Amino acid sequence: MKTIHIDPITRLEGHGKIDIFLDDEGDVKDCFFIVPELRGFEQFCVGRPVEEMPRITTRICGVCSEAHHLAAAKACDATYHVDPPPAAKKLRELLYSAFFTGDHATHFYILAAPDFVLGPDAPPAERNILGLIEKVGLEAGKTVIAARAAAHEIVEILGGKTVHMITAMPGGIAKGITPEQRDRIVELAKQLNEFAKFTVDILDKVVLANKQYVDLILSDTYTHKTHYMGTVDANNHINFYDGLIRVVDPGGQEVVKYAAKDYLSHVGEHVEQWSYLKFPFLKKLGWQGFQDGPDSGVYRATPLSRVNAADGMATPVAQAEYERFYETLTKDKTGRTPVHQTLATHWARIVEMVYAAERTLELATDEEILEPEVRIVPTETPDEGIASVEAPRGTLTHHYVTDERGILQKVNLIVGTTNNHAAICMSIKKAAQGLIRKGVEVTEGLLNKIEMAFRAYDPCFGCATHALPGQMPMTVRMRRANGEVLSEMTRDG
Repeated sequence: MKTIHIDPITRLEGHGKIDIFLDDEGDVKDCFFIVPELRGFEQFCVGRPVEEMPRITTRICGVCSEAHHLAAAKACDATYHVDPPPAAKKLRELLYSAFFTGDHATHFYILAAPDFVLGPDAPPAERNILGLIEKVGLEAGKTVIAARAAAHEIVEILGGKTVHMITAMPGGIAKGITPEQRDRIVELAKQLNEFAKFTVDILDKVVLANKQYVDLILSDTYTHKTHYMGTVDANNHINFYDGLIRVVDPGGQEVVKYAAKDYLSHVGEHVEQWSYLKFPFLKKLGWQGFQDGPDSGVYRATPLSRVNAADGMATPVAQAEYERFYETLTKDKTGRTPVHQTLATHWARIVEMVYAAERTLELATDEEILEPEVRIVPTETPDEGIASVEAPRGTLTHHYVTDERGILQKVNLIVGTTNNHAAICMSIKKAAQGLIRKGVEVTEGLLNKIEMAFRAYDPCFGCATHALPGQMPMTVRMRRANGEVLSEMTRDG
Protein backbone atom coordinates (compact mmCIF):
# COMPACT_ATOMS: atom_id res chain seq x y z
CA MET A 1 0.00 0.00 0.00
CA LYS A 2 1.39 3.40 -0.99
CA THR A 3 1.35 6.24 1.51
CA ILE A 4 1.36 9.97 0.78
CA HIS A 5 2.41 12.30 3.60
CA ILE A 6 1.64 16.01 3.80
CA ASP A 7 3.88 17.02 6.68
CA PRO A 8 3.77 19.71 7.82
CA ILE A 9 0.53 21.16 6.56
CA THR A 10 0.79 24.88 5.98
CA ARG A 11 -0.89 28.19 6.67
CA LEU A 12 -2.50 27.35 9.99
CA GLU A 13 -1.89 28.06 13.67
CA GLY A 14 -0.19 25.08 15.33
CA HIS A 15 0.97 21.85 13.74
CA GLY A 16 -0.68 19.01 11.85
CA LYS A 17 -0.05 16.43 9.17
CA ILE A 18 -2.07 14.34 6.72
CA ASP A 19 -1.41 10.67 5.95
CA ILE A 20 -3.13 9.36 2.81
CA PHE A 21 -3.20 5.62 2.10
CA LEU A 22 -3.71 4.39 -1.48
CA ASP A 23 -4.91 0.96 -2.52
CA ASP A 24 -3.29 -1.15 -5.25
CA GLU A 25 -5.34 0.66 -7.90
CA GLY A 26 -4.04 4.06 -6.83
CA ASP A 27 -7.31 5.24 -5.25
CA VAL A 28 -7.56 6.64 -1.72
CA LYS A 29 -8.35 3.82 0.72
CA ASP A 30 -8.12 5.92 3.87
CA CYS A 31 -6.93 9.30 5.08
CA PHE A 32 -5.99 10.55 8.53
CA PHE A 33 -5.60 14.09 9.75
CA ILE A 34 -3.22 13.93 12.71
CA VAL A 35 -2.56 16.58 15.35
CA PRO A 36 0.80 15.62 16.88
CA GLU A 37 1.13 18.37 19.52
CA LEU A 38 -0.27 18.61 23.03
CA ARG A 39 -0.93 21.67 25.17
CA GLY A 40 -1.96 20.96 28.75
CA PHE A 41 -3.82 24.15 29.66
CA GLU A 42 -6.79 22.40 31.21
CA GLN A 43 -4.54 20.58 33.64
CA PHE A 44 -1.98 23.17 34.63
CA CYS A 45 -4.69 25.75 35.39
CA VAL A 46 -5.96 23.51 38.18
CA GLY A 47 -4.79 24.88 41.52
CA ARG A 48 -4.66 28.49 40.30
CA PRO A 49 -7.00 31.27 41.52
CA VAL A 50 -9.88 31.51 39.06
CA GLU A 51 -9.49 35.28 38.71
CA GLU A 52 -6.15 34.65 36.98
CA MET A 53 -7.81 32.81 34.09
CA PRO A 54 -8.46 35.87 31.88
CA ARG A 55 -4.69 36.48 31.92
CA ILE A 56 -3.50 32.86 31.79
CA THR A 57 -5.70 31.63 28.96
CA THR A 58 -4.67 34.42 26.59
CA ARG A 59 -1.35 32.56 26.39
CA ILE A 60 -3.09 29.58 24.78
CA CYS A 61 -2.90 31.36 21.44
CA GLY A 62 -1.39 34.65 20.32
CA VAL A 63 -3.72 34.75 17.31
CA CYS A 64 -7.03 34.85 19.17
CA SER A 65 -6.04 35.63 22.76
CA GLU A 66 -8.98 38.07 22.86
CA ALA A 67 -11.41 35.16 22.54
CA HIS A 68 -9.93 33.27 25.49
CA HIS A 69 -9.58 36.51 27.49
CA LEU A 70 -13.28 37.32 27.25
CA ALA A 71 -14.56 33.74 27.52
CA ALA A 72 -12.49 33.42 30.69
CA ALA A 73 -13.75 36.74 32.07
CA LYS A 74 -17.37 35.76 31.42
CA ALA A 75 -16.79 32.37 33.05
CA CYS A 76 -15.29 34.20 36.05
CA ASP A 77 -18.39 36.43 36.19
CA ALA A 78 -20.50 33.29 36.35
CA THR A 79 -18.24 31.65 38.94
CA TYR A 80 -18.57 34.68 41.25
CA HIS A 81 -22.28 35.24 40.38
CA VAL A 82 -21.69 38.85 39.37
CA ASP A 83 -23.15 40.80 36.44
CA PRO A 84 -20.82 43.51 35.03
CA PRO A 85 -22.16 47.05 34.45
CA PRO A 86 -23.53 47.88 30.97
CA ALA A 87 -20.51 50.04 30.09
CA ALA A 88 -18.14 47.18 30.86
CA LYS A 89 -20.09 44.75 28.70
CA LYS A 90 -20.11 47.17 25.79
CA LEU A 91 -16.40 47.93 26.09
CA ARG A 92 -15.65 44.22 26.16
CA GLU A 93 -17.74 43.69 23.03
CA LEU A 94 -16.17 46.73 21.37
CA LEU A 95 -12.71 45.25 21.87
CA TYR A 96 -13.97 41.93 20.57
CA SER A 97 -15.60 43.36 17.46
CA ALA A 98 -12.40 45.17 16.47
CA PHE A 99 -10.43 41.99 17.07
CA PHE A 100 -12.84 39.98 14.91
CA THR A 101 -12.40 42.40 12.02
CA GLY A 102 -8.62 42.12 12.15
CA ASP A 103 -8.56 38.37 12.69
CA HIS A 104 -10.83 37.65 9.73
CA ALA A 105 -8.64 39.94 7.63
CA THR A 106 -5.58 37.94 8.69
CA HIS A 107 -7.08 34.68 7.57
CA PHE A 108 -8.58 35.90 4.32
CA TYR A 109 -5.54 37.78 3.05
CA ILE A 110 -2.62 35.85 4.52
CA LEU A 111 -3.82 32.25 4.87
CA ALA A 112 -6.62 31.80 2.31
CA ALA A 113 -6.28 34.39 -0.46
CA PRO A 114 -3.01 33.06 -1.92
CA ASP A 115 -4.93 29.96 -3.08
CA PHE A 116 -7.44 32.08 -4.97
CA VAL A 117 -5.40 35.11 -6.06
CA LEU A 118 -2.25 33.22 -7.09
CA GLY A 119 -4.10 29.97 -7.77
CA PRO A 120 -3.91 26.62 -5.94
CA ASP A 121 -1.34 25.30 -8.44
CA ALA A 122 1.01 28.28 -8.20
CA PRO A 123 4.58 27.51 -6.99
CA PRO A 124 4.78 27.48 -3.16
CA ALA A 125 7.46 30.18 -3.25
CA GLU A 126 4.87 32.53 -4.80
CA ARG A 127 1.74 31.26 -3.03
CA ASN A 128 2.10 33.44 0.07
CA ILE A 129 1.50 36.98 1.32
CA LEU A 130 4.41 38.42 -0.66
CA GLY A 131 3.14 36.83 -3.87
CA LEU A 132 -0.31 38.13 -3.04
CA ILE A 133 0.94 41.72 -2.66
CA GLU A 134 2.85 41.43 -5.93
CA LYS A 135 -0.33 40.28 -7.67
CA VAL A 136 -2.84 42.77 -6.23
CA GLY A 137 -0.44 45.69 -5.92
CA LEU A 138 1.55 47.41 -3.21
CA GLU A 139 -1.22 49.89 -2.38
CA ALA A 140 -3.69 47.07 -1.73
CA GLY A 141 -1.11 45.42 0.50
CA LYS A 142 -0.67 48.66 2.45
CA THR A 143 -4.45 48.87 2.88
CA VAL A 144 -4.55 45.41 4.45
CA ILE A 145 -1.63 46.15 6.77
CA ALA A 146 -3.14 49.51 7.82
CA ALA A 147 -6.50 47.89 8.62
CA ARG A 148 -4.92 45.22 10.77
CA ALA A 149 -2.93 47.93 12.56
CA ALA A 150 -6.16 49.87 13.19
CA ALA A 151 -7.82 46.82 14.73
CA HIS A 152 -4.78 46.16 16.91
CA GLU A 153 -4.72 49.78 18.08
CA ILE A 154 -8.34 49.56 19.24
CA VAL A 155 -7.51 46.34 21.10
CA GLU A 156 -4.49 48.01 22.73
CA ILE A 157 -6.50 51.05 23.84
CA LEU A 158 -9.20 48.88 25.41
CA GLY A 159 -7.19 45.85 26.46
CA GLY A 160 -3.96 47.40 27.68
CA LYS A 161 -1.90 45.29 25.24
CA THR A 162 -2.25 44.27 21.60
CA VAL A 163 -1.65 40.61 22.51
CA HIS A 164 -2.42 38.90 25.84
CA MET A 165 -4.68 41.77 26.98
CA ILE A 166 -5.24 42.42 30.67
CA THR A 167 -8.42 44.49 30.95
CA ALA A 168 -11.27 42.05 31.69
CA MET A 169 -11.69 40.65 35.19
CA PRO A 170 -14.50 39.18 37.32
CA GLY A 171 -17.26 41.77 37.47
CA GLY A 172 -16.17 43.98 34.58
CA ILE A 173 -12.98 45.61 33.33
CA ALA A 174 -9.94 47.25 34.94
CA LYS A 175 -10.58 50.77 33.65
CA GLY A 176 -12.80 52.80 31.36
CA ILE A 177 -11.79 55.04 28.49
CA THR A 178 -11.45 58.80 28.10
CA PRO A 179 -13.40 60.89 25.56
CA GLU A 180 -10.15 61.34 23.64
CA GLN A 181 -9.62 57.60 23.46
CA ARG A 182 -13.20 57.15 22.32
CA ASP A 183 -12.69 59.69 19.53
CA ARG A 184 -9.63 57.81 18.33
CA ILE A 185 -11.53 54.51 18.39
CA VAL A 186 -14.32 56.06 16.29
CA GLU A 187 -11.74 57.23 13.75
CA LEU A 188 -10.21 53.76 13.58
CA ALA A 189 -13.63 52.09 13.39
CA LYS A 190 -14.53 54.18 10.34
CA GLN A 191 -11.29 53.01 8.73
CA LEU A 192 -12.25 49.39 9.41
CA ASN A 193 -15.65 49.92 7.79
CA GLU A 194 -14.01 51.23 4.63
CA PHE A 195 -11.64 48.28 4.70
CA ALA A 196 -14.54 45.83 4.94
CA LYS A 197 -16.06 47.35 1.79
CA PHE A 198 -12.63 47.14 0.11
CA THR A 199 -12.48 43.43 0.98
CA VAL A 200 -15.93 42.77 -0.49
CA ASP A 201 -14.69 44.41 -3.69
CA ILE A 202 -11.59 42.18 -3.72
CA LEU A 203 -13.80 39.12 -3.26
CA ASP A 204 -16.03 40.16 -6.15
CA LYS A 205 -13.25 41.02 -8.60
CA VAL A 206 -10.74 38.28 -7.81
CA VAL A 207 -12.73 35.27 -6.61
CA LEU A 208 -16.38 35.47 -7.64
CA ALA A 209 -15.54 36.84 -11.09
CA ASN A 210 -13.42 33.74 -11.78
CA LYS A 211 -15.67 30.87 -12.90
CA GLN A 212 -12.93 28.32 -12.19
CA TYR A 213 -12.83 29.36 -8.54
CA VAL A 214 -16.61 29.43 -8.21
CA ASP A 215 -16.82 25.94 -9.70
CA LEU A 216 -14.17 24.79 -7.22
CA ILE A 217 -16.14 26.28 -4.32
CA LEU A 218 -19.37 24.59 -5.44
CA SER A 219 -17.84 21.21 -6.29
CA ASP A 220 -18.90 18.09 -4.43
CA THR A 221 -15.26 17.50 -3.47
CA TYR A 222 -15.58 20.24 -0.86
CA THR A 223 -19.18 19.63 0.26
CA HIS A 224 -20.51 18.12 3.49
CA LYS A 225 -24.06 18.34 4.83
CA THR A 226 -23.71 18.64 8.60
CA HIS A 227 -25.39 20.32 11.53
CA TYR A 228 -24.34 23.94 12.14
CA MET A 229 -23.69 25.83 15.40
CA GLY A 230 -23.47 29.52 16.22
CA THR A 231 -24.38 32.12 18.84
CA VAL A 232 -27.41 34.31 18.12
CA ASP A 233 -29.16 37.24 19.75
CA ALA A 234 -32.87 37.53 20.57
CA ASN A 235 -33.65 37.99 16.86
CA ASN A 236 -31.58 34.96 15.81
CA HIS A 237 -28.97 37.31 14.36
CA ILE A 238 -25.27 36.56 14.76
CA ASN A 239 -23.57 37.88 17.89
CA PHE A 240 -19.95 37.12 18.73
CA TYR A 241 -19.92 38.16 22.40
CA ASP A 242 -23.22 37.11 23.93
CA GLY A 243 -26.46 35.24 23.26
CA LEU A 244 -27.76 31.68 23.01
CA ILE A 245 -26.05 28.88 21.10
CA ARG A 246 -28.24 27.71 18.23
CA VAL A 247 -27.87 24.48 16.25
CA VAL A 248 -29.66 23.80 12.97
CA ASP A 249 -29.76 20.58 10.97
CA PRO A 250 -28.60 20.15 7.34
CA GLY A 251 -32.02 21.33 6.20
CA GLY A 252 -31.81 24.54 8.21
CA GLN A 253 -34.32 23.55 10.91
CA GLU A 254 -33.52 24.49 14.50
CA VAL A 255 -32.49 21.46 16.56
CA VAL A 256 -31.73 23.19 19.84
CA LYS A 257 -30.98 26.60 21.31
CA TYR A 258 -29.25 26.67 24.68
CA ALA A 259 -27.33 28.85 27.14
CA ALA A 260 -23.63 28.16 27.48
CA LYS A 261 -24.15 26.93 31.05
CA ASP A 262 -26.13 23.99 29.63
CA TYR A 263 -23.51 22.85 27.11
CA LEU A 264 -22.92 19.50 28.84
CA SER A 265 -26.53 18.55 28.14
CA HIS A 266 -25.99 19.00 24.41
CA VAL A 267 -22.31 18.42 23.53
CA GLY A 268 -20.23 15.31 24.17
CA GLU A 269 -16.55 14.70 23.40
CA HIS A 270 -15.26 11.58 21.63
CA VAL A 271 -11.61 10.50 21.72
CA GLU A 272 -9.60 8.65 19.07
CA GLN A 273 -6.19 7.19 19.89
CA TRP A 274 -4.46 8.65 16.84
CA SER A 275 -4.95 12.33 17.75
CA TYR A 276 -4.45 14.59 20.75
CA LEU A 277 -7.51 16.55 19.65
CA LYS A 278 -10.98 15.47 20.81
CA PHE A 279 -14.11 15.17 18.65
CA PRO A 280 -17.20 16.99 19.99
CA PHE A 281 -20.62 15.76 18.86
CA LEU A 282 -24.30 16.45 19.52
CA LYS A 283 -25.48 14.22 22.37
CA LYS A 284 -29.00 14.14 21.00
CA LEU A 285 -27.75 12.20 17.97
CA GLY A 286 -24.68 10.54 19.50
CA TRP A 287 -21.29 9.76 18.00
CA GLN A 288 -21.95 7.91 14.74
CA GLY A 289 -18.42 8.16 13.41
CA PHE A 290 -17.04 10.33 10.64
CA GLN A 291 -20.16 10.82 8.55
CA ASP A 292 -22.46 13.68 7.68
CA GLY A 293 -26.22 13.88 7.19
CA PRO A 294 -29.19 14.56 9.47
CA ASP A 295 -28.62 11.46 11.62
CA SER A 296 -24.99 12.22 12.39
CA GLY A 297 -23.91 13.95 15.60
CA VAL A 298 -21.13 15.77 13.74
CA TYR A 299 -21.62 19.54 13.63
CA ARG A 300 -19.57 22.47 12.40
CA ALA A 301 -18.92 25.81 14.13
CA THR A 302 -17.32 28.13 11.57
CA PRO A 303 -18.19 31.47 9.94
CA LEU A 304 -20.24 29.45 7.43
CA SER A 305 -21.89 27.57 10.31
CA ARG A 306 -22.76 30.79 12.10
CA VAL A 307 -24.48 32.33 9.07
CA ASN A 308 -26.28 29.01 8.49
CA ALA A 309 -27.41 28.88 12.12
CA ALA A 310 -28.60 32.52 12.11
CA ASP A 311 -31.57 34.17 10.44
CA GLY A 312 -29.60 37.25 9.46
CA MET A 313 -27.11 39.93 10.51
CA ALA A 314 -27.75 42.73 13.01
CA THR A 315 -26.21 45.54 10.93
CA PRO A 316 -27.40 46.86 7.55
CA VAL A 317 -24.43 46.41 5.22
CA ALA A 318 -23.70 42.96 6.63
CA GLN A 319 -27.36 42.01 6.15
CA ALA A 320 -27.17 43.04 2.51
CA GLU A 321 -24.04 40.90 2.06
CA TYR A 322 -25.75 38.02 3.90
CA GLU A 323 -28.67 38.14 1.47
CA ARG A 324 -26.34 38.33 -1.55
CA PHE A 325 -24.38 35.35 -0.23
CA TYR A 326 -27.46 33.13 0.01
CA GLU A 327 -29.15 34.42 -3.12
CA THR A 328 -26.00 33.62 -5.11
CA LEU A 329 -25.37 30.16 -3.66
CA THR A 330 -28.89 28.88 -2.86
CA LYS A 331 -31.26 31.26 -4.72
CA ASP A 332 -32.86 31.93 -1.32
CA LYS A 333 -31.72 35.24 0.17
CA THR A 334 -33.53 34.54 3.47
CA GLY A 335 -30.75 32.15 4.48
CA ARG A 336 -33.23 29.42 5.42
CA THR A 337 -31.50 27.05 2.98
CA PRO A 338 -28.01 26.28 4.34
CA VAL A 339 -24.87 26.47 2.24
CA HIS A 340 -22.90 23.21 2.60
CA GLN A 341 -19.82 23.99 0.50
CA THR A 342 -16.79 24.19 2.81
CA LEU A 343 -14.86 26.65 0.63
CA ALA A 344 -17.82 29.07 0.86
CA THR A 345 -16.61 29.61 4.44
CA HIS A 346 -14.21 32.21 3.06
CA TRP A 347 -17.13 34.27 1.73
CA ALA A 348 -19.07 33.84 4.98
CA ARG A 349 -15.99 35.07 6.82
CA ILE A 350 -16.14 38.32 4.84
CA VAL A 351 -19.86 38.72 5.63
CA GLU A 352 -18.87 38.44 9.30
CA MET A 353 -16.00 40.90 8.81
CA VAL A 354 -18.46 43.49 7.52
CA TYR A 355 -20.69 42.91 10.56
CA ALA A 356 -17.75 43.12 12.98
CA ALA A 357 -16.61 46.43 11.49
CA GLU A 358 -20.13 47.87 11.61
CA ARG A 359 -20.61 46.67 15.18
CA THR A 360 -17.28 48.24 16.17
CA LEU A 361 -18.50 51.64 14.96
CA GLU A 362 -21.93 51.18 16.59
CA LEU A 363 -20.38 50.51 19.98
CA ALA A 364 -17.72 53.19 19.59
CA THR A 365 -20.41 55.84 19.11
CA ASP A 366 -22.55 54.59 22.02
CA GLU A 367 -22.36 57.22 24.78
CA GLU A 368 -22.78 54.58 27.50
CA ILE A 369 -19.20 53.35 26.96
CA LEU A 370 -18.00 56.58 28.66
CA GLU A 371 -19.86 55.82 31.91
CA PRO A 372 -17.43 55.67 34.87
CA GLU A 373 -18.83 52.48 36.45
CA VAL A 374 -17.02 49.63 34.71
CA ARG A 375 -16.76 47.00 37.45
CA ILE A 376 -18.82 45.47 40.25
CA VAL A 377 -16.50 43.87 42.79
CA PRO A 378 -17.62 40.25 43.45
CA THR A 379 -18.85 39.51 46.96
CA GLU A 380 -20.41 36.05 46.64
CA THR A 381 -18.62 32.76 47.27
CA PRO A 382 -17.26 31.33 44.00
CA ASP A 383 -18.20 27.82 42.90
CA GLU A 384 -18.79 27.00 39.22
CA GLY A 385 -18.95 29.10 36.08
CA ILE A 386 -19.54 28.37 32.40
CA ALA A 387 -19.47 30.90 29.58
CA SER A 388 -18.87 31.15 25.86
CA VAL A 389 -18.06 33.54 23.04
CA GLU A 390 -17.84 32.98 19.31
CA ALA A 391 -14.14 32.77 18.47
CA PRO A 392 -13.38 33.41 14.78
CA ARG A 393 -12.89 29.65 14.41
CA GLY A 394 -16.05 28.62 16.25
CA THR A 395 -17.91 28.50 19.55
CA LEU A 396 -15.52 28.75 22.50
CA THR A 397 -16.67 27.41 25.88
CA HIS A 398 -14.85 27.81 29.21
CA HIS A 399 -16.01 25.78 32.24
CA TYR A 400 -14.48 26.31 35.69
CA VAL A 401 -15.13 24.61 39.03
CA THR A 402 -13.54 26.10 42.18
CA ASP A 403 -13.49 25.57 45.91
CA GLU A 404 -14.92 28.17 48.27
CA ARG A 405 -11.65 30.16 48.07
CA GLY A 406 -11.83 30.44 44.29
CA ILE A 407 -9.05 27.91 43.64
CA LEU A 408 -9.66 25.94 40.45
CA GLN A 409 -10.49 22.27 40.92
CA LYS A 410 -11.53 21.52 37.33
CA VAL A 411 -11.16 23.24 33.95
CA ASN A 412 -12.70 22.22 30.64
CA LEU A 413 -12.28 24.10 27.38
CA ILE A 414 -13.99 23.36 24.08
CA VAL A 415 -12.39 25.70 21.58
CA GLY A 416 -13.51 26.67 18.10
CA THR A 417 -11.27 24.28 16.19
CA THR A 418 -12.14 21.36 18.47
CA ASN A 419 -15.79 21.71 17.46
CA ASN A 420 -14.74 21.29 13.85
CA HIS A 421 -12.26 18.45 14.27
CA ALA A 422 -14.48 15.65 12.95
CA ALA A 423 -15.61 17.79 10.02
CA ILE A 424 -12.00 18.72 9.20
CA CYS A 425 -11.08 15.04 9.06
CA MET A 426 -14.09 14.32 6.85
CA SER A 427 -13.35 17.26 4.55
CA ILE A 428 -9.72 16.27 4.06
CA LYS A 429 -10.60 12.66 3.32
CA LYS A 430 -13.32 13.58 0.83
CA ALA A 431 -11.00 16.04 -0.93
CA ALA A 432 -8.29 13.39 -1.15
CA GLN A 433 -10.73 10.83 -2.54
CA GLY A 434 -12.05 13.31 -5.06
CA LEU A 435 -8.67 14.52 -6.27
CA ILE A 436 -6.42 11.44 -6.11
CA ARG A 437 -7.42 8.65 -8.47
CA LYS A 438 -5.81 6.03 -10.62
CA GLY A 439 -3.84 7.65 -13.41
CA VAL A 440 -3.80 11.13 -11.81
CA GLU A 441 -0.36 12.61 -11.18
CA VAL A 442 0.01 13.65 -7.55
CA THR A 443 1.55 17.10 -7.80
CA GLU A 444 2.30 19.68 -5.12
CA GLY A 445 -0.61 21.74 -6.40
CA LEU A 446 -2.98 18.78 -6.03
CA LEU A 447 -1.84 18.23 -2.45
CA ASN A 448 -2.37 21.94 -1.80
CA LYS A 449 -5.99 21.54 -2.94
CA ILE A 450 -6.35 18.88 -0.24
CA GLU A 451 -4.89 21.33 2.28
CA MET A 452 -7.48 23.86 1.15
CA ALA A 453 -10.12 21.55 2.62
CA PHE A 454 -8.83 22.19 6.14
CA ARG A 455 -7.60 25.73 5.51
CA ALA A 456 -11.19 26.98 5.10
CA TYR A 457 -11.77 26.14 8.77
CA ASP A 458 -8.92 28.48 9.79
CA PRO A 459 -7.88 25.86 12.34
CA CYS A 460 -5.84 26.72 15.43
CA PHE A 461 -4.30 23.59 16.90
CA GLY A 462 -2.24 25.54 19.42
CA CYS A 463 -5.30 25.95 21.66
CA ALA A 464 -7.33 22.97 20.52
CA THR A 465 -5.14 20.06 21.55
CA HIS A 466 -6.65 18.49 24.65
CA ALA A 467 -7.13 14.75 25.26
CA LEU A 468 -7.66 12.27 28.04
CA PRO A 469 -4.32 11.24 29.58
CA GLY A 470 -2.53 8.27 28.03
CA GLN A 471 -4.57 8.11 24.84
CA MET A 472 -1.78 8.91 22.38
CA PRO A 473 1.46 7.00 21.69
CA MET A 474 4.58 9.14 21.80
CA THR A 475 8.17 8.72 20.67
CA VAL A 476 10.85 11.08 22.00
CA ARG A 477 14.26 11.10 20.31
CA MET A 478 17.37 12.92 21.56
CA ARG A 479 19.79 13.90 18.80
CA ARG A 480 23.19 15.49 18.46
CA ALA A 481 23.46 18.75 16.54
CA ASN A 482 24.39 16.73 13.44
CA GLY A 483 21.15 14.71 13.69
CA GLU A 484 22.65 11.51 15.19
CA VAL A 485 20.12 9.76 17.47
CA LEU A 486 21.52 9.39 21.00
CA SER A 487 18.52 7.76 22.66
CA GLU A 488 14.88 7.00 22.05
CA MET A 489 11.95 6.54 24.42
CA THR A 490 8.52 5.28 23.36
CA ARG A 491 5.17 5.32 25.13
CA ASP A 492 2.33 3.15 23.83
CA GLY A 493 -1.19 4.60 23.56
